[in-house]
Amino acid sequence: MKTAEEFKAGQILLVDKPLTWSSFAAVNKLRWVIRKAFDIKKIKVGHAGTLDPLATGLLIICTGKFTKRLSEFQGQPKEYTGEITLGATTPSYDLETEVDATFETSHITEAQIQEIVKQFIGDIEQYPPVFSALKKEGKRLYEYARNGEAVVIKPRTINISEFEITKIDLPKIEFRVVCSKGTYIRSLAYDFGKALGSGGYLSVLRRTKIGNFSVEDAFGPKSFEKKYLGELQEES
Repeated sequence: MKTAEEFKAGQILLVDKPLTWSSFAAVNKLRWVIRKAFDIKKIKVGHAGTLDPLATGLLIICTGKFTKRLSEFQGQPKEYTGEITLGATTPSYDLETEVDATFETSHITEAQIQEIVKQFIGDIEQYPPVFSALKKEGKRLYEYARNGEAVVIKPRTINISEFEITKIDLPKIEFRVVCSKGTYIRSLAYDFGKALGSGGYLSVLRRTKIGNFSVEDAFGPKSFEKKYLGELQEES
């Protein structure tokens, strides 16, 4: 177990974020546990790259002086695994919103799927989802979207170094992707469905690596709490 001094000096904590948890909630949980365990009034804790509540997997959380290194980790390549459901779209490009359109999938073949994958490898232009936390004129994009306001979003160049389909069971396909900072896997799912002459949305997402850090070495927020506080407690 780490000491209060070690947490203040700086620690890199690899967390396996649970489904439905926000990244902010995971940071808050660890901060609360550290403060309670060592009776510390204040300690810096932050994460290196948000994961959506509907995604699971690796979240790098830094404490103390190591919070200065967050941008260093944010810029590293990331690996994800997940599932795209073809034949439909949602406004958020994932399961956060309801299906708004359906499309035919009977024309889609395994050979076509593997061929389309090639279009998404390398430097590509990608439009971020309108349901995202990016800011435009001081407001988050999702604020415009939830208010039904139209907003012009500019594409940006991202890099996908690896993209492979690991299972095909139409209308669902499973994948693994390695990408640069700023890549939206939700947008990749939407664009992939569109390229197949259908629709698509992200139905499962798990972040497995950030740089050389792997989710295999990560722990859950509740196991961290149990390690430092014994039995699970309610936050006050």
